[in-house]
Amino acid sequence: MGELRPCGAHTTLHPDRLWIWDKAVYVDENQRTWLSIIMETESGLQVLLRQEDVPLGETLRPSQLLPSLLPLMWQLYPEKRYRGSDSSFWRIVYHVKSRGTEDLLLEKLAW
Repeated sequence: MGELRPCGAHTTLHPDRLWIWDKAVYVDENQRTWLSIIMETESGLQVLLRQEDVPLGETLRPSQLLPSLLPLMWQLYPEKRYRGSDSSFWRIVYHVKSRGTEDLLLEKLAW
């Protein structure tokens, strides 16, 4: 299957790591913030991470977070994948920047 890419968008470099900061907010190694939107589809679980500047307060400890379908951290792996802190693997469906908005769509891989 080919890579999906919205019309007029270009690919960009993937973050090496994404850490949970607050509910639905992740931070990458360059202190950029990413908002997460969980989508359950017929093919499985997907998450859209949109890079938006969000003022950061104090980070939440894992014990302060509600249970989530998403891992506390993602690390970039070879073959266009991320590995979650819960040992899950996520395929990069697309990562584009269009009109100043950067979107990274991940799909959870079945075991």
